[in-house]
Amino acid sequence: MASHKIARIDVYQTTLSYSGGTYTLSKNRTYTCFDATFVRITTSSGLEGWGESTPFGATYVAAHGLGIRAAIAEIAPHLLGLDVRHVDRINDAMDAALAGHESAKAAIDIACWDVFGKAVGMPVCDLLGGRTDVDLLIISSIYVGTPEEMRARVAEHRRLGYMGHSIKIAGEPGADAARITAALADREPDELFLVDANGGLTVETGLRMLRLLPPELDFILEAPCATWRECRSLRARTDVPIHFDELAMTDASIVQMIADDAVEGIGMKISKNGGLTRCRRQRDMCIAAGYTLSVQDTVGSDIAFAAIVHMGQTVPERYLRCILETRDMVTVKTADGPFEVVGGRIRAPTLPGLGVSPRMDVLGEAVASYF
Repeated sequence: MASHKIARIDVYQTTLSYSGGTYTLSKNRTYTCFDATFVRITTSSGLEGWGESTPFGATYVAAHGLGIRAAIAEIAPHLLGLDVRHVDRINDAMDAALAGHESAKAAIDIACWDVFGKAVGMPVCDLLGGRTDVDLLIISSIYVGTPEEMRARVAEHRRLGYMGHSIKIAGEPGADAARITAALADREPDELFLVDANGGLTVETGLRMLRLLPPELDFILEAPCATWRECRSLRARTDVPIHFDELAMTDASIVQMIADDAVEGIGMKISKNGGLTRCRRQRDMCIAAGYTLSVQDTVGSDIAFAAIVHMGQTVPERYLRCILETRDMVTVKTADGPFEVVGGRIRAPTLPGLGVSPRMDVLGEAVASYF
């Protein structure tokens, strides 16, 4: 029987330029490129698996590219010799080696699942619980701009087949109300809209914004405020459904949300939440609570998107709102695979593992290796 113990861990770095020039979030946060980290795990049997973790700059959550690679340096030596298929034990070993730093652990964890799938000849989504027989709704990511600009960007994505849109707002009640109204002005019956504040609202500005909106606009408000208390306070004063995102990061935070009856669902970002193993557990907790989910990542290229698709493919249709097309946000293609979006929807491939083949000419030479 072939051995599938971790024999080598290689780390790669690539800068991903934002496809729209400058991406603007609330609190005047802007980004033009993203520092991406890729991990290749090689087993004693010669199998390889790949993972990616690309933080949204250094001001979205507590993660940044240099920190991810430094954390991997701390963790990697403790994983050599472990069976890559024992994903929960791999996560235990990572936690024993370094507290926190979920974004670094995510790249390793995703690579483990890729190898696991190849070792048993199964796609990752089947290992995560089994694929659903549905096409996954793709959403766009519409950065902050003028109402006219945002309406035009929604229209352009609609022409490309997108039926879901994540609309970013900036924390200015009047301007945000105008942005939302414009972005939803041409809404079609089956379209889904997330209005994402990325924690940029206060309770006051959130209430003022919601009062300025025309009646009967249909959307989910995502990550309205920066703190738990503010989000709960706002939710108690509105009938607009709310998803947590930046505050939905760990098993403990999901348990607390359920205990507090704090939200209607979460935006699950795989790297922010620590990888597929942790997201699998958090997915089940949310479904047990009747929460809806969007499966996303902070940003990322082809390998990150493959992980999103495989996780999204395991969420029952009634609970899954959408998945994020991260590839649309960057100009660099880092891997190939059968991940074609048709009519604004996609299905996970049936190839073993993630189903991706990295472009080594793009990734270049390893910046660190552990063996």
